[in-house]
Amino acid sequence: MTAATDRESHAVGASFRDPAGFVFESGGRLYRQINRSFAEEFDAFVGGGLYDRLVRAGLLIPHVERALSDVLSPAPALAHRIVEPERVGFVSYPYEWCFSQLKDGALATLSIQAVALEHGFSLRDASAFNIQFHRGRPVLIDTLSFERYREGEPWVAYRQFCQHFLAPLALAARVDARLPLLARPFIDGIPLDLASRALPGASRLSPALLIHIHLHARSQRRFASSAAIKKRRVSRLAMRGLVDSLTGAVNALRWTPAGTEWGDYYAETNYTDAARERKMDVVREFVARVSPATVWDLGANTGEFSRAASDRGIATIAFDVDPAAVEKNYRRLREKKEIHILPLVMDLTNPSPALGWDHDERSSLADRGPADLVLALALIHHIAISNNVPLARVARCFARLARALVVEFVPKNDSQVQRLLATRADVFPDYHRTGFEAAFAPSFETLDVRAVEGSERSLYLMRRRSDLAS
Repeated sequence: MTAATDRESHAVGASFRDPAGFVFESGGRLYRQINRSFAEEFDAFVGGGLYDRLVRAGLLIPHVERALSDVLSPAPALAHRIVEPERVGFVSYPYEWCFSQLKDGALATLSIQAVALEHGFSLRDASAFNIQFHRGRPVLIDTLSFERYREGEPWVAYRQFCQHFLAPLALAARVDARLPLLARPFIDGIPLDLASRALPGASRLSPALLIHIHLHARSQRRFASSAAIKKRRVSRLAMRGLVDSLTGAVNALRWTPAGTEWGDYYAETNYTDAARERKMDVVREFVARVSPATVWDLGANTGEFSRAASDRGIATIAFDVDPAAVEKNYRRLREKKEIHILPLVMDLTNPSPALGWDHDERSSLADRGPADLVLALALIHHIAISNNVPLARVARCFARLARALVVEFVPKNDSQVQRLLATRADVFPDYHRTGFEAAFAPSFETLDVRAVEGSERSLYLMRRRSDLAS
């Protein structure tokens, strides 16, 4: 294959581990190749009705089959079929989800396994990375996850489900809602022995968590050094019982978001109702002027201003550092059946990095951009003052993430900035309007500035300078 061809067609790093096939991009489009080694399983999965049923239920991403001769594959000699799946707008990862997103992903996975068993199939993996949020709902994106069920064999994905879903959910519900965010270093989910030690004692857990986490972890330790592990035969009825037990365990886990540091920000801010409405009007106007296809709101809180974009049908990612705020945002999305907004947990001062083998299995936040428009509302002062990031470095970061920018400058005499300065010395001599404008000038051209009536804050509409576009 020539170097030019390599540029035109390349495998996606996240799917290299599966010998059954892989995902690749060609000509700006996304495809999945099914290798000949998996031909019988895949044809039975599609031809037997399971694919159609899962797609109709909104549990599986749909695809269209493409002729092998029409698509340039990186490994054509291995190809049995090539399909073009419906593309997910933004790929997110489990360590970026709030509690209810993880719970909904778990329940979707178990529903898929239950339906698969009815059709004589079983999930051969239950990775949370195979679930994506598409049009407001969790959906399985890996059509190669299914194998025909063989009577008597245990569920090979049981341990993976517990590590990817049940363990982090239990830690969030029973210990602290932030703990699932610590799953980022664990490419195959939170180890069960770690979860078992972190959870309360067995006497304080439900029977389901005792079985699926504590006893499961003990079993793993017992057989870890065993040269031969005798597989127990599991009937189809027992397999269904396992799915029901896991479903009950997941449903029983609950977390109610309370007010955290910024979870009640809109209730505590010094904005009057009129000032907030004026700010919303300006944000809507700026969004309309840019006319973006994608918007990232980097300090979304519960998503009030994110909806200035998503309510217009614009694909909007609403990031916030506070799991409680993201949880409230997601619950609103679910209640209203919104399809254009995706709330995610993200600390912009420590964003998701590239992870996995060769730093290529999970993309960094920057590698998933840039967005057509970034909203940075009531955010700059947190980054600059709470985290000591110079304004020029903030501007350069935003230039990587955004083609256009709506940014709010909050001066030092604002009550929220005073709140940040209350417990520390003021060592920020350049944090003023002139210093802000000078710091952003090398990276962005200012198109408009509006005062937020009823406050001393200002909203800037900026466009990334063309020489930074690469």
